[in-house]
Amino acid sequence: MTNILQKRFRYTFFNATIIIAAINVFVFFLTKLFPDLYFVLGLNPYAFINSKMYWQILTCVFVHGSFRHLAFNMFGLVMFGINVERSVGSKEFLLYYLLCGILTSLFSVFFYIFKGQYYVLLVGASGAIFSILFAFAVIFPTVRVFIFGLIPVPGPVLVLIYTIVELTSQYFGFDTGVAHVTHLLGFAFAWLYFIVRFGVNPVKIWINAFRR
Repeated sequence: MTNILQKRFRYTFFNATIIIAAINVFVFFLTKLFPDLYFVLGLNPYAFINSKMYWQILTCVFVHGSFRHLAFNMFGLVMFGINVERSVGSKEFLLYYLLCGILTSLFSVFFYIFKGQYYVLLVGASGAIFSILFAFAVIFPTVRVFIFGLIPVPGPVLVLIYTIVELTSQYFGFDTGVAHVTHLLGFAFAWLYFIVRFGVNPVKIWINAFRR
């Protein structure tokens, strides 16, 4: 009997990556025109729990605080997302992106509540983008990504570098305006997705890729 969690979609491709990027751009300008939307769509632990604004765990993934924030995230989305989407199909890509985005948002809320920080505002697609980077590294483990356009690094090594940077930044309090734990959760839920949904262990894929 087929595991329902691993039942695959029929392959289709309709540029979901570009559609997601376009929605992000639209929401960015919408929040600039109507600033109150920034706080309605962004994720605030207090509002989420006490005001029952549950939609925020999804909408915050499409909200960005600055043009630089938006541009950086959309660059990562398009750079890695298109290749991942072509590999797994648009429906699988959408499920992966949205599920990882929602889970990173939800568990980020729990993290900040645990720390007693009820009034932070979490915005941005970074958690989902980190999940996309992780997927890229699993699907194309030997493809090299150029850091700063100069240093070629295989995807799995880039994931390791980001993990170390985010853990260090979270522990020592570097870049306090950045939700480092959300980025790490993006990697964590991406790893779980590959285990549960695809039935593969990313670590084994990486080890086998570099044994050849």
